[in-house]
Amino acid sequence: MQEIDINELKKVINNIILIDVREADEFSNHIPKAINKSLGAIIRDIGKLGEALIPKNKEVVLYCGSGTRSSIAAKFLEEKGWNNIKSLKGGFIAWINS
Repeated sequence: MQEIDINELKKVINNIILIDVREADEFSNHIPKAINKSLGAIIRDIGKLGEALIPKNKEVVLYCGSGTRSSIAAKFLEEKGWNNIKSLKGGFIAWINS
């Protein structure tokens, strides 16, 4: 599983799909341009929605509060065949602190 740091994210943010894997109630504060697909929804829905849920042909960066859930989601997606997935090191906390 690959990680991306906050400085690299800022450089590529306009060219990626950015997914917040936190729960909907946590999404009220999020990184601009992010969409919300919780870890639970990814695990539950990827089998039936596949690329309609998360495209395989685009670079995707996942984040959560600290990086734990996004790492789990990235590893899960890699096991399911996605190969352009990264997790934001330090998560939303790193974004707030930058």
